[in-house]
Amino acid sequence: MSIREIIVAPDPRLKQVSKPVEKVDDELRALMDDMLETMYDAPGIGLAAIQVGVPKRVIVMDLAREGEAPQPRYFVNPEILSSSEDTAVYEEGCLSVPDFYEDVERPAQCRIRYLDYQGEIREEDCDELFATCIQHEMDHLEGVLFIDHLSKLKRSMMLKKLTKAKKLQEKELA
Repeated sequence: MSIREIIVAPDPRLKQVSKPVEKVDDELRALMDDMLETMYDAPGIGLAAIQVGVPKRVIVMDLAREGEAPQPRYFVNPEILSSSEDTAVYEEGCLSVPDFYEDVERPAQCRIRYLDYQGEIREEDCDELFATCIQHEMDHLEGVLFIDHLSKLKRSMMLKKLTKAKKLQEKELA
């Protein structure tokens, strides 16, 4: 397992639509293991493959609270089967949009289908933080960031700050 570099907005690779996975094999499991280690190191609670530069429909997640044993989850080719009309607002952040947090409104519940770490088909009902996180990560698979759910003004302000931070970092490394 190894820690991979997380792509930061406004990198255009984050706007790519990820491709479906043909099969869950050892190579894909190695990617998922790397993604999980990268997510824990960041630290975060969810990570889509595109965030480490791999345009595949793969997500890892761990919603264990501090002090709880890790509860890693793997989602390959996830799809939302249904969503509630009720909505919930959570303050979201993103490893690809570091240090920015904003309230985002999403369906409060959803039902998903996906392949697990072994390639088995699973269906599951999601609510609360799980529903928010899976929808946030699935947005990444479509090239959508949580800031795309915000007003144009807030989004452009965040992107300007990220661009400025990236230029400062590049200048320091030069």
